[in-house]
Amino acid sequence: MFGKRPDGVRVKGIDPVIKITSYVMPMRCDAQVFLKHRANLERLNAYVKRQKAEKNETLSYMQIIVAAYVRAISANPEVNRFIMNKQLFARNNCSAAFTILKDPEDIDKGEAVVKIKFDLTDTVYDVRDRMVAAIEANRDEQAPGFVDKLLRTLFAVPGLATVVVGLVKILDKYGIAPSILMEELPFYVGMYITNTASIGLHDVNHHLYNWGNVGLFLGMGVPERIAVVEGGNMRMRRYLPIGITADERVCSGAHYARLFADVKKYLDHPELLEVPPEKVVFDQGVEYHEPKVKKTEG
Repeated sequence: MFGKRPDGVRVKGIDPVIKITSYVMPMRCDAQVFLKHRANLERLNAYVKRQKAEKNETLSYMQIIVAAYVRAISANPEVNRFIMNKQLFARNNCSAAFTILKDPEDIDKGEAVVKIKFDLTDTVYDVRDRMVAAIEANRDEQAPGFVDKLLRTLFAVPGLATVVVGLVKILDKYGIAPSILMEELPFYVGMYITNTASIGLHDVNHHLYNWGNVGLFLGMGVPERIAVVEGGNMRMRRYLPIGITADERVCSGAHYARLFADVKKYLDHPELLEVPPEKVVFDQGVEYHEPKVKKTEG
């Protein structure tokens, strides 16, 4: 309300062409744009193996992709905006969410959603440490998360979930929803990423949620082999397919193009993510920082 929310600040001086899109396409599902990207899996594999052999550092593909996203946002803050009630807001954090199995050895134990905030100076190692710490915390059966507790309460009373969800949507529309919900629920992040390859599925273009403000959804698929021509000869090269769904209302196509060009650069050369960026660009009216994760000994 009045241009401020717990998760952002209203953007001023918007290009009229950008501003009108939220009136033409009021819902996030109206404005979904679908893209595809194939990351060079051979380069990623070589980098991961080199990190383990030379530095004893363990990295996953998802950690590198998220690190590339964080680094790209540090230079392209416009993509980290979101639409709420037809108004454009600058997000006051860099965040991502993903779903994990509570027990990788037993799928029947269900899933948990992990939500993480990053600092725009994070290296690929900082991103990895944040993700590992969050996953370990969410797999602790002795400490059920806020979302689990909330859902159990809602479904304990018939009809309560419908009433509460409807009320929260109304409050959220005007920026007065409880801040704890925005902190905990995965619908309030800049990017949601899913690894469908882990369950044997191809890359997907996942829909965007109308509830919340997720503006970017990435879906990692099963690695594939594609014929390419190099030096006049044909060979099979391995790629990691990524389905991308974006809310086209948050910024111009040129801003999206620049962000994805940066992401591609970092996926082709992940070693660039080992050091902090030389410069961080914050969106108008917002500046945020997240303390680094402290590693435990042993």
